[in-house]
Amino acid sequence: MDDERVWHLEESLWHGGEERYHKRVDPDCVMSLSRAPHVFAGEAAIQAVSGTPDWDRVSFSDREVRRPEKGLIVLGYRVSVAKGETRFNAACTSVYRRRSHADWTVIQHAQIALDTEGNT
Repeated sequence: MDDERVWHLEESLWHGGEERYHKRVDPDCVMSLSRAPHVFAGEAAIQAVSGTPDWDRVSFSDREVRRPEKGLIVLGYRVSVAKGETRFNAACTSVYRRRSHADWTVIQHAQIALDTEGNT
């Protein structure tokens, strides 16, 4: 998967809503989020992000892509999202694993909430 496609896939998770999470978040995924209990795995990871707003505006910066081996893609980035008056900023990582030719799922995701100035 080329860089443009992987960033499109990552952005779609911020826009996509609950159905997208069930399709793209792997059953073996581990997530670390800025809310208790902070570490979520498997179905709990999917449920932890299922209530996330379908953000109207998504902006990535400081984007990094790494491919440590065939079938794995690691992303690191800052995100700024908005829906109406609600804003959220975070530093994030995501790891994608290829299950088949065009089938990639998120096996790890972490978010560190940042303030509007980009600080923790």
